[in-house]
Amino acid sequence: MTPALRGLLAGTALLGSTAAFAQEPVTLTIESWRNDDIAIWNDVIIPAFEAAHPEINLEFAPTAPAEYNAALNSKLQAGSAGDLITCRPFDASLELFNNGQLADLSDLSGMANFSDVAKSAWTTDDGASTFCVPMASVIHGFIYNKTAFDELGLTEPTTVDEFYAVLDAIKADGTYIPMAMGANDQWEAATMGYQNIGPTYWKGEEGRLALISGEQKLTDPQWVAPFEQLARWKDYLGDGFESQTYPDSQNLFTLGRAAIFPAGSWEISVFTPQIAGAFEMGAFPPPVAAAGDTCYISDHTDIGIGMNAATPNPEAARTFLDWVASPEFANLYGNALPGFFPLSNGEVTLEDPLAQEFISWREQCEPTIRSTYAILSRGTPNLENETWNASANVLRGTETPADAAARLQQGLESWYTPGQ
Repeated sequence: MTPALRGLLAGTALLGSTAAFAQEPVTLTIESWRNDDIAIWNDVIIPAFEAAHPEINLEFAPTAPAEYNAALNSKLQAGSAGDLITCRPFDASLELFNNGQLADLSDLSGMANFSDVAKSAWTTDDGASTFCVPMASVIHGFIYNKTAFDELGLTEPTTVDEFYAVLDAIKADGTYIPMAMGANDQWEAATMGYQNIGPTYWKGEEGRLALISGEQKLTDPQWVAPFEQLARWKDYLGDGFESQTYPDSQNLFTLGRAAIFPAGSWEISVFTPQIAGAFEMGAFPPPVAAAGDTCYISDHTDIGIGMNAATPNPEAARTFLDWVASPEFANLYGNALPGFFPLSNGEVTLEDPLAQEFISWREQCEPTIRSTYAILSRGTPNLENETWNASANVLRGTETPADAAARLQQGLESWYTPGQ
């Protein structure tokens, strides 16, 4: 073999080696607290993305929910966190961004697919930067035993008066507990009670933003009104609701003992396999005060995903995040995890009929987010946690609606200047 030929073959081998190296896929690791949907990521989402982007591999590496914040912070500080960070809503993720640990994604082209409300959980207070792509929200309303309603000749209530007429009819019949809700796990009373029906009274975003600006107070009639409704609910919750846990409430409904469940849409994925055809479920949005009034729903931003500012693979990470912002991802995620609703403006068709019912309310109701999540729970006492306690107390009848509202306002004023 001549020196020239030997050199040519060596160069060809080197070129082939370089080409192979260049084609080696980049692997992106995804940090998340959602360890209950590993199969959805591994069997549905990741294969779909990798089929369109063979140059990028994804590895979903979740942590137990209760351990996620601490574990993620430790990894970020040690420089060992994944490329992509699943984002909790509001302050926890905002702190990561302010610490320079989440990248600014304001210029990501896919961000154009989301409204300001959809992005609000991952946008700075001044609106200048958005640092996580919105993935999904949960919607509040009421899930009911449609079979029981049919047996009793009942229809979905649309007004508050109709709502109580239905509860009275169920109670009078005696076959079913009218409504399943307990006061033991305080977040249940606040999240599926107060925050579920509250937007109807404080007019969604109008009231929430007015509370943040200090133009409204928690002692105003529209903020006391949801507590007044919770106080009425106690007559329909069955014996022993005061010590009833959230899993107890779920069991009462799925076993067919309770007719109505004040719910978050995440229950769809939980209830459907448990009920397994024992009865049919339906859902209705929070009733309005009078026929023709504007309907409001808590369409709460729940989960997003951002980029580790220290990732060695920013281009690949941004490619994935743009895909997460696409209608393709929205439809995949929304159908793989019924009850977690895509936040993009693109058209989404959901196969689960109950999930489709919940998401259809976006067309007829004004959306808002939980009133305590943005800005108002940064101090001590924490308004979110105090609202849990107040809601449970009102439900039990150990605190009046007016007293609960006054206590919350006093706590907020103790540290929040606009509320003073």
